[in-house]
Amino acid sequence: MTLEAFATSEPLTLGVELELQLVNTHDYDLAPYASDMLRLMLKHDLPGTVVPEMTRSMIEVSTDICRNAADVQAQLAPIRDALVASADKLNIAVAGGGTHPFQQWHERRIYEKPRFHELSQLYGYLTKQFTIFGQHVHIGCPDADAALLMLHRMSRYIPHCIALSASSPFVQGQDTAFDSARLNSVFAFPLSGRAPCVLTWKDFAHYFDKMTATGVVQGMKDFYWDIRPKPEFGTIEIRVFDTPLTIERAAALAGYVQSLAAWFLDTQPFTPCEDDYLVYTYNRFQACRFGLDAVYVDPASGQHLPLAEHILHTMDQIGEHAARHGAAPALALLRQSVEQRHNDARWLRERQASEQLLGEVTRQAALKFRGVAS
Repeated sequence: MTLEAFATSEPLTLGVELELQLVNTHDYDLAPYASDMLRLMLKHDLPGTVVPEMTRSMIEVSTDICRNAADVQAQLAPIRDALVASADKLNIAVAGGGTHPFQQWHERRIYEKPRFHELSQLYGYLTKQFTIFGQHVHIGCPDADAALLMLHRMSRYIPHCIALSASSPFVQGQDTAFDSARLNSVFAFPLSGRAPCVLTWKDFAHYFDKMTATGVVQGMKDFYWDIRPKPEFGTIEIRVFDTPLTIERAAALAGYVQSLAAWFLDTQPFTPCEDDYLVYTYNRFQACRFGLDAVYVDPASGQHLPLAEHILHTMDQIGEHAARHGAAPALALLRQSVEQRHNDARWLRERQASEQLLGEVTRQAALKFRGVAS
């Protein structure tokens, strides 16, 4: 199989995908209502798409092409409202969050779609453990070589994305001590992790040809990398975000990505290299484990500093670019979160400390997704 040509897209345009939890309103465990939700959602005239995910208690929504964070939020709002209305008809609820706090993976059922069953045959129980929920952000790139440069520059800021979006502290009824336990499930897949550090599309096509020749991969969808090129869209796709608890935070995260990408394109601040990845897995782990309290190792200098400090410094660097692209409110929302060391994982833990019942935590998370909870 030959790597497809890199499509033309408008630089810095955005697309957002959200994987969401479907829960019953009895004990707030996951509920296998994806087919019913898809049927009801067809009655709504909405931007983007609504599609099934790996197991029957998941659903994925996406926007059309967006120009900025405000556009992302404007598209996600009617999608969210239609989801809520459809769920109400089914007496279920919809929630964000990177993991469901107490679902048991062995109770999940694979959605009736050939690709999902093929993956289940290949990966066994990992496919059911893949009942996890992420946000993916696509960013338009000027051309294929620029996309690879942007991908590898963005890799230094993957810990930012993880810590700012972290919303998966609980797994199977236990506090994992991670802010983002979700990514531990992703890392179990053999084609996860980081993309190879090649900076031209010609070299990437050569790598792709070698991988397909092994028979291990058939196409780009077989790579579960943290960031991967999407040649059919002319984008790169950042995949490390946990699904936030609100669409407002989802839109703000997209605005942060756009601001970083604008800074990269405008200033070419550094040339990526293989040595950037010496500390990649360590930084990734720190962000998953400790969230906004993590330590960050600068790949260029080797300096150790608080991740929150690095995020705030980066926000200062990209502020002008954020303002130019309408992302200043997005950065303001996220800056407050960093200054207070308060992400969605902390919110979930605070609810659990107060309520002592994970079902009640999930109920409140579903209310928060609707926009009626603080």
